[in-house]
Amino acid sequence: MTDRIPDPRGLAVPSGRFSRLARLGGMAGGVAGNVAYHGARAAMAGQRPEFRDLLLTPGNAKRIADELARMRGAAMKMGQLLSMESGEILPPELADILARLRQDADFMPPKQLRSVLDAAWGPGFQSRFASFNVRPIAAASIGQVHRARLPDGTDLAIKVQYPGVRRSIDSDVDNVGALIRMTGLLPQGLDIAPFLAEAKRQLHEEADYRREARYLARFGDLLTDDPDFALPVVHDPLTTDSVLAMTYLPGQPVESLTDAPQEVRNRVTALLIRLVLRELFDFGVMQTDPNFANYRHDPETGRIVLLDFGAARDIDPATADRLRAILRAGLSGENACIDRALRDAGFIDDRTAPHHADLLRTMAHSALEPLRAGGLFDFADPTFVQRMRRMGQALGEDRSFATIPPMDVLFIQRKVAGMYLLGARLRARVPVADLFAPYL
Repeated sequence: MTDRIPDPRGLAVPSGRFSRLARLGGMAGGVAGNVAYHGARAAMAGQRPEFRDLLLTPGNAKRIADELARMRGAAMKMGQLLSMESGEILPPELADILARLRQDADFMPPKQLRSVLDAAWGPGFQSRFASFNVRPIAAASIGQVHRARLPDGTDLAIKVQYPGVRRSIDSDVDNVGALIRMTGLLPQGLDIAPFLAEAKRQLHEEADYRREARYLARFGDLLTDDPDFALPVVHDPLTTDSVLAMTYLPGQPVESLTDAPQEVRNRVTALLIRLVLRELFDFGVMQTDPNFANYRHDPETGRIVLLDFGAARDIDPATADRLRAILRAGLSGENACIDRALRDAGFIDDRTAPHHADLLRTMAHSALEPLRAGGLFDFADPTFVQRMRRMGQALGEDRSFATIPPMDVLFIQRKVAGMYLLGARLRARVPVADLFAPYL
């Protein structure tokens, strides 16, 4: 095993259920203490600040984000799932705290890493490799990735799950849910229990690396004849429930293309939008995590490297049809058609107030603007994303809004929103209407 000097951020993952609960409890206690302290100071000064202003101070925001990042596992992943850019579930202040968790996590120190790999492969696993770098090339919420080389020269990327992640998922989700409810910032009447249940289900799936290996192979088959995409190949002899071994593919982060030639940025954005449409309407399976880190660009071949299929899920054809109906209704511009399509997809129900329905209709109409534009849609125009974000934040800030669409629709919406944001990041100009036309 090739040892490198570990990064100062290398921190052991708390793996016991009680130790993780204690860390969350300590965090909550510290936040409550800060609220009480600043509330008392304000009272002495004759002020009566709102509870949300006392809770969401920069100090508390940093404390919450830092502690969830240290814990990793489901606690960190929950923060990532809840910090969706659409702003339709949490108020923007709380979403902004959790958005910090989209950055890289701390990683395991070498001693803990060896312990995890000994458990997965048996003692003396180093003999299987010509080299194994204990310094990870990436670290996320559930695991970290290492470079390794087999004696025959095969270059591997090996994803190693943090210890205790699988058995702590349910308790982590419950505890984070309790913290969110404790803030008192959720819209009145909003039941987040279905979201928490879905989060548990998805996290258990993401923690099953054999399942991810199957989806990786499935997408490899679906895209085998597409020269624009490249996927790793699973190395079965080293893959377990908690370790995923696959061939290493070179590439640079897709978001680093901001200074690339315009034609490169246009092509990459168009290819990824086309891939989302194929996933939804052709393949019947989608990788639902829009994290930009899941996409890399190989400048030598021009191919887009696709990574991380833990969040892949099958798409019910009925769901795809309902979303297709929204696209068609939005293009028609008829409010009655849009309302009917939004209701069928679960964005509107009998509890939705008329002014919320109006806002959702406006959001749907605005979201489909690229389809109506014709020619090249300029994602560099900041007014489009800003308009969508303002409307999403208006829903998040309105504590009387309590409608959450079905989870499968929500995750598809999240993936589509991620592609919009990537297009804006790359300042791409794309013939969006032409890409969608075959599916309408």
